[in-house]
Formats: sequence, C-alpha cells, structure tokens
Amino acid sequence: MNRHIPRPHRQHGLPRWQRAMLYLSGLLLLATGITWLSLHYGAGTDGLPHPLEAWTMRLHGFAAFFGLFMFGALSAAHIPHGWRMSGRQRWAQQRGSGLVMCGLAGLLALTGYLLYYFAPEGIRPQLGWVHSGVGGLMGMLLLLHRRPKSRHLRD
Repeated sequence: MNRHIPRPHRQHGLPRWQRAMLYLSGLLLLATGITWLSLHYGAGTDGLPHPLEAWTMRLHGFAAFFGLFMFGALSAAHIPHGWRMSGRQRWAQQRGSGLVMCGLAGLLALTGYLLYYFAPEGIRPQLGWVHSGVGGLMGMLLLLHRRPKSRHLRD
C-alpha cells in the first residue's frame, strides 16, 4: 500500500502548477525559437522561406503571450515575497539572479515587440540575434536561479 506522504511546505517555492506552467512556456519559447533559427538559417530551400517558419513563429508568439501572462503571475507573488526574504543568506544570493532575469524578460519582450512591429529591414537580423541570445541566456540563468542550495546556507 503506497500512501502519499506530503512533503513539508516550502517557504518560498512556487506552487507546483505555477512552476510547471512557467517551465512549459519557457521550454516552448526555447524550442520554437531554436526551431525557427534552424529552419531560417539552416534549411536549404533555394532562398525561399521554409514552409514551417510561419507556423513556428505563430507558436512562438502564442508561447510569448503565455509566458508574459505567467511572468505577471510570478510578479504578483513570488518576486515581492522573495524580495522581503532576501535579507536571509540563502535568499540573498537569488535576488541578483532574479533581478537579472526580470531585466532579461523585459528586454525579450521589447526586442520581440520591435521585431514584430517596428524593426526596419536593415537592423532586423542583428536585433533578431540579440533577441535569440537574450532568450538563451534567460534559459541558462533560470537554471542558476533555481540551483539546489547547500544545507549549510539554509535557515
């Protein structure tokens, strides 16, 4: 007989549903971004766009709206709570990476918006590479922000 034994409640961790939705949106954004880059720059179609490029961008746009919604949910509870707790040694280390992630999320939203609506053709490729690099950096920083802590740093 396997009984579910509840784990102790984490003081600051995200609720399971919120963490899952954030990871889902982030993975979808990374996957569609990488897929678009490989189709656009890697698929040889005699100078014509690959037929899946448009659908990849549509899915990427959907994931971006979903990610922005989830980031808003994160901003409502997790960030203010973490800010208050950052006086403790364990959480103070995450304040910096959290601030950088907030800045990168804003930069991703800005560059994505510019790419979609305003970027002139002359700077579109460079802006696209900046957007791609920031997206990859955001994924790596999430792993750093969420890294397991050593026991001696816990309160």
